[in-house]
Amino acid sequence: MYIIAGLGNPEKKYDGTRHNAGFEAADELRDMFELKLCENRFTAVCSTFFTEGREGREKVLLMKPLTYMNRSGDSIKAAADYYKVPTQNIIILYDDISFPVGRLRVRGQGSAGGHNGIKSIIARLGSEDFPRVRIGVGGLSENEDMISHVLGHFSKDDATVMRESYKAAAEAALTIIKSGVDDAMNKFNGMVIAKA
Repeated sequence: MYIIAGLGNPEKKYDGTRHNAGFEAADELRDMFELKLCENRFTAVCSTFFTEGREGREKVLLMKPLTYMNRSGDSIKAAADYYKVPTQNIIILYDDISFPVGRLRVRGQGSAGGHNGIKSIIARLGSEDFPRVRIGVGGLSENEDMISHVLGHFSKDDATVMRESYKAAAEAALTIIKSGVDDAMNKFNGMVIAKA
């Protein structure tokens, strides 16, 4: 079994912000598999589905933690413990300001890189060894502070590119399940989604 968790903040005011890129990518998977996400005991909205894996059909829990970004690990740890999912089968989708809009980066493990949601997950799981799909949301502009940037919205042009990025991030997560992290890295790490 796998967990795919998209990170973000649950209030309506955060919809469409850079920090909610993980939620948006999770919503792409929800739509692809025609799922209904329902709140449950993990303080998350979740649904399960089946997809092609390396050894046949794999059950997947798709989740969007409702704990707010800085406590994402609480929700993911509860789900992982309940379903006994090993850390290497927990795939995290999240925003990354170190990459431009339209760029993805798949990794099999690694540090938090300053991302508070990933810090929380590492702390709660006690491991950095989980795959993640980093979704480029663009860096800070001159005289812009971090909080206003990540909680800010995309320009119209960037929002169009991001819609394609969310789809690609969803496909990258499925590729990890189907053929492994290395294959997902080969397919998606060089990809750049250009503005129309």
